[in-house]
Amino acid sequence: MTLANTRTASGQTMTATEKPPHGPGIAAQLAAVRAFLPCATPDAWFQQAANHLDVLLIDHANCEKKAAGNALSMMYRYVEHAPLLQRLSRLAREELRHFEQVHDLLCAMGIPYRTLTAARYAAGLRARVAAHEPARLVDSLVVSAIVEARSCERFAGLVEVLPDPVATLYRGLLASEARHYRAYIELARTLDAARVAEVLPGLQAREAELVTAEDTEFRFHSGPLPVG
Repeated sequence: MTLANTRTASGQTMTATEKPPHGPGIAAQLAAVRAFLPCATPDAWFQQAANHLDVLLIDHANCEKKAAGNALSMMYRYVEHAPLLQRLSRLAREELRHFEQVHDLLCAMGIPYRTLTAARYAAGLRARVAAHEPARLVDSLVVSAIVEARSCERFAGLVEVLPDPVATLYRGLLASEARHYRAYIELARTLDAARVAEVLPGLQAREAELVTAEDTEFRFHSGPLPVG
């Protein structure tokens, strides 16, 4: 019997007899996430992750806190949007639960949780958000969708290159990150589909620049560090 070869998220070849690193239920969700993103994370970033595991996990914990804070901030700002409030409330709770999971892992691995400088990534995207309403809300939702999609894509790749228990944690977070991406982009399109169609290409192009250009510090959403 001839075995077909497939490629994993980081570009590695896998025969048909090998099991993929993710369950079958997540495959379609990952395909949608990758179709939404403007580019793949560079292989160099995944290769560098294992050598920066402490920073990766600490910054990931920070990202979960920020994601929860972002959802709560929009709940306070946009109290008139009832459907938005309900979905953001659920998202905030789930993001805080993810923070707890990452923090638990840090403690179990003996990695002290400490302050890190922020990556350029989120600020680079939010600089493109409109200052006026209602465009500001729609743009913010689109940015959040992009961030969640990139997180999902990186979890998928990290599962392949990191050891347990980190790989196990990230495998368990894949479905929720894909769900968060869908929630944000659906909310944005429900509010103003025309605005989403207008701003999404520019935000995707900027996101591609941020994740592919060489960075000065390794972070969960950084570009790769210079080689050599």
